[in-house]
Amino acid sequence: MESESEFESVRRDPDPIRRGQRASSLLMLYQQRATELARLRKAAIEEAHRERGMSYTEIAAALGITKGRVTQIRSTAPPRERAFFGVGPVSVGVPYRYQTTDRERPLIAAEDARTGEELERLLDSLALAVTRYQIEPDREEPPAGDSVVVCGPKSAPVGADLMSRDPVLGMVEADGRWWIEHRPTGERYGSPSDESEPQSADVAYVARHRQEGRVIVHIAGIHGIASLGATHYLTAHLAEVFGQVGDKSCSLAVRATYEGLTITGSELAAGPYVW
Repeated sequence: MESESEFESVRRDPDPIRRGQRASSLLMLYQQRATELARLRKAAIEEAHRERGMSYTEIAAALGITKGRVTQIRSTAPPRERAFFGVGPVSVGVPYRYQTTDRERPLIAAEDARTGEELERLLDSLALAVTRYQIEPDREEPPAGDSVVVCGPKSAPVGADLMSRDPVLGMVEADGRWWIEHRPTGERYGSPSDESEPQSADVAYVARHRQEGRVIVHIAGIHGIASLGATHYLTAHLAEVFGQVGDKSCSLAVRATYEGLTITGSELAAGPYVW
């Protein structure tokens, strides 16, 4: 098995520093896999009870464990919606935005920084290990493995490329502003902050790409604050969303209200659409 080969390769590495670094990375991977197996076992127990009508006593006997252990698994294992972000570890990236201070330089906007922090908090609550990276203006691909890409189509090519793979929702620029568009019907969702009488509200695009054995979650707000609103919505409604889409690719639009950098409310604006 590949994992066994990697394990033996780490053991044989003659460089102690490199061996330690590789051991740390592999240990994190093994820990994430163990957590995912615990989630799968919990989901299997609930499925057997729900779909097959088995009692927890019968399930315990079939699994060769006690009913008390079944109760413990049901109460301590991660929830099934953890899989929305993959198996882990999960890399979370936010974009640089070029702004002029004393000179033009890449900066991370406050809204994006807060979004990264809230995503990390959400992932941590799901027992997912998190690493961070920055999305440079020329980045074309997300990092390897499971990842979250917080990036609009104009911020970097990776945002435009991911969005181009969505057959249902996308973002278009028209009439001097950006819109989230339902491609099959042409219906558009604009940011209330761009209206002639602006409101403290914004709209974000969210997609989950299931591809090549990994998950890429893509978040793109019409304005930066909307990405924070999308994170707010996922934090409160992830179980509901995952219950509708399961382990499939999908997309949705979220509307959020805010005061400064505080999200005061979030709701589903469109979707989720499975594809």
